[in-house]
Amino acid sequence: MRVLNIVSSPRPDGASVTVANAFVDALRIEHQDVVVDTLNVWQEDLPEFDSTTIGAKYKGLSGAEMNHVEQQLWNRIQSLVERFRMADRIVLGVPMWNWSYPYKLKQLIDLVAQRGMLFTFDGTHFGPALDIERALVVFTRGQFYTEDGPTPASRWDHQTEYVTFFLETIGVQNVQTLVVEHAWDDQAEESIKDAINTATAKANAF
Repeated sequence: MRVLNIVSSPRPDGASVTVANAFVDALRIEHQDVVVDTLNVWQEDLPEFDSTTIGAKYKGLSGAEMNHVEQQLWNRIQSLVERFRMADRIVLGVPMWNWSYPYKLKQLIDLVAQRGMLFTFDGTHFGPALDIERALVVFTRGQFYTEDGPTPASRWDHQTEYVTFFLETIGVQNVQTLVVEHAWDDQAEESIKDAINTATAKANAF
């Protein structure tokens, strides 16, 4: 089983990394055949999605001839896409930044979410290009987003819905989520410990 472990926090000891790593460690114990491909968005030297990269994308999708720089960019995008294609499972840790998710994660998504590569589009309908049975997404945030509190999730949480939608759209059949709240206040130690216990318990059936 090949697991794509996407790291979107720049902090190696951050809550999302800590919980996701505990889950991956438990996976290795439960499943001896696990191979983990760790894609850290802060260490991958992702191409900027600028006008040159967009030009390479359009030429790549249409089959038009590219110059040397465009071909290098397109090759890099394809290499990132291939890591999704090779995955049997996905693990993703996502800290909340300004009620959403880190911009480096969005950069990765913008690079790899291409028509005919991670999803299909026939001019009317979108469809998945992958067939991945499961993903686990660890969402961490410092605040408690309860509907009857000062920051109800329906208004303030722009983190979980988009990331889950992205994974389902590209072809993950079962997106499991683990939300860790109070990750940066005086309840952090207990919240993270509970999340690690919950995550490791999920490893056997993953």
